[in-house]
Amino acid sequence: MNILPDDILATFDTLFAEAQAAGEPDRTAMTVATVDADGRPSARIVLLKAHDARGFVFYTHLDGRKGRELQANPQAALLFHWPRVRNGVQVRIEGAVEIVGDAEADAYFASRPRGSQVGAWASQQSATLDARETFEARLAKFEAEFEGRAVPRPPRWGGFRVQPRVVEFWHAANFRLHERQLHERDASGHWTQRMLYP
Repeated sequence: MNILPDDILATFDTLFAEAQAAGEPDRTAMTVATVDADGRPSARIVLLKAHDARGFVFYTHLDGRKGRELQANPQAALLFHWPRVRNGVQVRIEGAVEIVGDAEADAYFASRPRGSQVGAWASQQSATLDARETFEARLAKFEAEFEGRAVPRPPRWGGFRVQPRVVEFWHAANFRLHERQLHERDASGHWTQRMLYP
């Protein structure tokens, strides 16, 4: 189901292209914020791996901290910050989260470098690690297990798609007199736009 209207997606795509042209170190880097069962927030940087009218996709271990939090409370906030674009741009996105389908996750996993594929098997993301050597031993174990054949996607590794309910385009200006355009989707799927004070 398409969530984003063409004009919002086109604005994002224009800024995303400008981020590459401006030499941003990694235009796909975005902050993902989640909350735990007690309402305590946490945030981390992940990489955007796909985006279209359905939303914004990143991949992770489903049993890591963010994976558990997103399954318990399927809402997230994303933040892109591209300081080299124009005078500085942020894109804020908030919305519901869904796990991407197996076929989509399989296709993305197959495109990853082999070392990243093996690492997804070896990592018990967010669990306590007693020593780096323990992780390296797990890497060696899975490298041996998959030697000479394709590495399948681990069963508890997948993607999350954030389906925007709010998209804000924030443009920096002198004296912190920033320009902010907020787009919001209501329960019926209708989008509205308004400006915000800096």
